[in-house]
Amino acid sequence: MRVYAIGDIHGRDDLFAELLDLIEADKAARPGADCALILLGDLVDRGPSSAAVIDRAIVQRDRWSAFHWLTGNHEEVFVKALTGDLSALKFFSRIGGEETILSYGIDEANYARMTYEELSVALIAAVPAAHREFLAAGEELIILGDYVFVHAGVRPGVSLKSQKPADLRWIREPFLSAGEDFGGFVVHGHTITSTVDERPNRLGIDTGAYASGKLTAAAFEGAERWYLSTGQ
Repeated sequence: MRVYAIGDIHGRDDLFAELLDLIEADKAARPGADCALILLGDLVDRGPSSAAVIDRAIVQRDRWSAFHWLTGNHEEVFVKALTGDLSALKFFSRIGGEETILSYGIDEANYARMTYEELSVALIAAVPAAHREFLAAGEELIILGDYVFVHAGVRPGVSLKSQKPADLRWIREPFLSAGEDFGGFVVHGHTITSTVDERPNRLGIDTGAYASGKLTAAAFEGAERWYLSTGQ
């Protein structure tokens, strides 16, 4: 099997569409393998088109031999906000959720004048059931062969089966500077770097798409690994 893993999309549906086209061209140039797609999380926030990103991600489920998506820290907060949790909604709005809320058709002027109580009601009404179901189906950690796919990283010194969701979705240090074997080669997003961050024990592919215009995918097949990205 060949696996394509896409880093943090953050509301850039234009780049998501462009990268999927690049992946389709890569698949056509390398025929003969069953192909899986993994989205590493943080599909939403910051960029202008989070609702459209989720629509496109939903469509992908039936187009691949296997499809997975990982819950990122931004989806975690979004899901909490959709339960009516006003503290989560306030935090969501501060970390790029305003753009997500507007992408669901809530008028910017209305957004500016609403109380959080009013905004909560409007947001819950605006997000369709299909999106709620998709958001509820995100995974925490995926192991395929020697590769471990997570959103943010893993806690060093803790076995993969004992990792906590908070670390899988939010961790930076001490994960990023750890030189140890994590029990598999970890592929992650969450921490922005200008190019892929390839280390002996991990690979970071969040290239800051929402601001840089560079959305990156890593492809894996057997012992081979290669990269595709927008903005090249």
